[in-house]
Amino acid sequence: MENSKTSDKLSAFLESGIYRFENSNVVFIDPVRMLNRSYTRFRFSPSAYYSRFFDSKETIETSNSKKRKRKEKKVPHDLNEREQAATLRHQQVRPMLLKAHEFLMEATDLLAIMKGLRGDSNICSSTESSEHHSFIELGKVWQAPLYEIILKAAWKGLERVVPVFNNLVVNEVSDDMEAEFLNKKYILPRESCFYMSDLGQIHNLIHECNAGFNLIVIDPPWENGSARQKLRYPTLPNRYFLSLPIKQLAHPDGALVALWMTNREKLHNFVQKELFPSWGVSHEATYYWLKVKADGSLISDLDLFHHRPYECLLLGYFHGQGTNSKQPPRLRPIKHDQIIISIPGEYSRKPPIGGKFVLTWH
Repeated sequence: MENSKTSDKLSAFLESGIYRFENSNVVFIDPVRMLNRSYTRFRFSPSAYYSRFFDSKETIETSNSKKRKRKEKKVPHDLNEREQAATLRHQQVRPMLLKAHEFLMEATDLLAIMKGLRGDSNICSSTESSEHHSFIELGKVWQAPLYEIILKAAWKGLERVVPVFNNLVVNEVSDDMEAEFLNKKYILPRESCFYMSDLGQIHNLIHECNAGFNLIVIDPPWENGSARQKLRYPTLPNRYFLSLPIKQLAHPDGALVALWMTNREKLHNFVQKELFPSWGVSHEATYYWLKVKADGSLISDLDLFHHRPYECLLLGYFHGQGTNSKQPPRLRPIKHDQIIISIPGEYSRKPPIGGKFVLTWH
């Protein structure tokens, strides 16, 4: 019976990309399988998504991580008040994270599949180019409003040319759509859309989406020393996120807001005392994303102060305009302290936790 249950869980994982550990608050996910459920004619490449932890760079990063670890342990110092609060927060979740990692290491059948994620022949047919446009840089130039993207549904004989910046680009058909921009090709999943803009123009999105959103997932470019040093992406001071029009973007009946966070205590204080209140959001629960390598080991020591192998996802409710109920309509209470385990993709890329994945954990 136990072997049958394990086999059923593995079969479900191969189909959905989600492996649920029984009688626990832990799931392991394969982002590539989850993303590919959004496509019909095209497939996302595992080798591209997992390159950070499957090629030679891993050895270099691991070596550098060990050097940082040794350096940190050699420089003991008295913790200030904020560091003490961060340490206490970590100690509270540490046993839960260790238990979650134990679940993973005991799932030998799942570990065997994990080691082959990059070369999975069942889902690997890459359509990706090794070079990509920097839309952030393109959006800054004077001709940005003139740039256009060509949307093609060749099998239907459809083709549309629309602005790519400050415009809601929509694939309304029930199949993947090819797009061309500056001689490079992109794929839009079925029934999807995107809005490419800067924070100063975000209010224009309100008029594009009149109905509002029931689920809003936000991954802000928090001020981050590592991102700045590595020139990965531009960051913004915290105060800029106060202007995000969550109340206008949310559905009138209410919305679930999911906010990605680093482990900096300064950010936690800012979100709890300023950001969520300004958005009209009440904090309901916290999820944790535990990052592992292909062999199941953590990407860094769990107790490494500045490079802990997990991030937080804060979940809160925007209760809607003019509603007096404690819980927004059609939204159930959220389970606390849920843990997502996965192998990370490229720097700062978050696993897909939108739509049904978050809602099924209510």
